[in-house]
Amino acid sequence: MKTEKSLKTIIYNAILEGIFSGEYKPNQILNEKELVEKYGCSKSPIRDALITLCNEGVLRNIPRYGYEVIRLTKEMVEQVLQYRLILESGYLRLSYEKITQNQIEELKKVDILCNESKKDIFTHWDSNQNFHLQLIALSGSSYAYQELKRSMELLKRAYAQFYWDKWDNILIPSDMKCHKNILNALEEKNIEQAIQYLATDLNDFGM
Repeated sequence: MKTEKSLKTIIYNAILEGIFSGEYKPNQILNEKELVEKYGCSKSPIRDALITLCNEGVLRNIPRYGYEVIRLTKEMVEQVLQYRLILESGYLRLSYEKITQNQIEELKKVDILCNESKKDIFTHWDSNQNFHLQLIALSGSSYAYQELKRSMELLKRAYAQFYWDKWDNILIPSDMKCHKNILNALEEKNIEQAIQYLATDLNDFGM
């Protein structure tokens, strides 16, 4: 038997996936009654999931009306990308001298998986996210790791918003082409070049 806590998590994830897939579009209104009917549960886990999504900036509560899917602007995306560059390059600069060859070899394996994921846009994004998270994890900062993860989840929503109606025709972006160059620069302990490739990588978001 599912607890309300586990139901909340299931519904939370389902709403997020609905946003990623284009089922729930920017500015669309979700209401508790419809979600209760859809998921066949009480209001409590539905409301808890909606409140959490509001706290995370995914939805906006409109009293006596419902919950609006927040539309992300290009300006907001640019700010997040700028933040990512500062965060990732800063921690890379702090940790690059301590990165071992074995760690670089592990990242190369992740990069191979990235390049095998180009047929599906969701798998592609998750693989790209995994590479960047494993890279920043080498800094040893769990806080930086969580901040980067939060930023990349927001960018995943933005990507879904901008391209949900074009995915049948869109070419998977080449935003992983710099991964190999980043790793090569790290092998040579050339931090300036590694950061330059990182900046190029982030600029290839595809808007």
